Formats: sequence, structure tokens, C-alpha cells
Amino acid sequence: MSTGIGGAGAIGAIAQTIQLSVTPVFLLVATGGLLNVFTGRLARVVDRSRVLMERWASTEGIDHDRVVAELRMVDRRIDVINNSIAAAVACGIVVCLLVALLFVQAFTGIDLNAVAAWVFVVATLLLLASLMLFLIEVRLAIRTIRVPMELLELEERGWRARRQQR
Repeated sequence: MSTGIGGAGAIGAIAQTIQLSVTPVFLLVATGGLLNVFTGRLARVVDRSRVLMERWASTEGIDHDRVVAELRMVDRRIDVINNSIAAAVACGIVVCLLVALLFVQAFTGIDLNAVAAWVFVVATLLLLASLMLFLIEVRLAIRTIRVPMELLELEERGWRARRQQR
């Protein structure tokens, strides 16, 4: 027996729906935290690209080639992190849709359990895609900041020379 929108049954349904929506909301909060990290990284990469663009005109030879190579890598990193941000934002939107579906189900009585499950799977896959893209961007960044072999060889020669002097 339904007691209507204002009745005790409706209040219980709303409370239960709020309880069910807690898990997706945690996912939404986590996604927001990740977006904060991703946008921070994007800002740093954009700042680095600006520095490199300023250096581009004043370099020649090997130094210029290095600046151009790093600019290419920075451009690729910007694309990857933008895609990661897009996937995370899409995840957040889908999670909001999931919460809305839960409330629609509670208020209308329409069985949307299968739809809600699929929406949750889509949100999880979008989060997975976002994290994988973030991992790719981090790997690209690590590749960019590797110490050039010439410097390592120079250091090794210097270390050997210091060792021989002892």
C-alpha cells in the first residue's frame, strides 16, 4: 500500500535511495579528486610548453633539436592528459546520471536496476580509461625528463677519474 509522496513509505524510499546513491557519490568524489590532479598536471605541461616555445627561437643545432623534440613530446602529453580529463569528466557525468536514475526509480516505481547496473559499468570503464591515459602521460613525462646519456657518461668518467686519484 502506497502512502503517496508525503507519506512514511515515500520517506523510507527516499532514505533507501539516498543510501543506494552513496557508492556512486563516492565514485564522483574520487573522480573530482583525480580531475584536480589531472588539471594540475595539464597546467604544468602547458607552462613547460610556453618555456620551450620561448627557447625555440633562440636555439640552434643540437640544442634546437632537443627543444623541438621536447616540444613534440609536450604536445603529445597535452593531448593525452586532455583525453584523460575528458574521460574523467564523462565518468562524472555518467555517475550523476546513475544517481538520477536511482531517484527516478524510487519515485516512479519503474524497474531501472539493469539500466543502473549498465550505467555503473560505463562509469567504471570511463574511470579506467581516464586512469590508463594518466598512466600513459606519466610514462611520457618520465621519458621526457630522462638524463641524457652524454651527461651520465661524463659523470661516470668523472667518477672514475676521482676514484683513480685516491
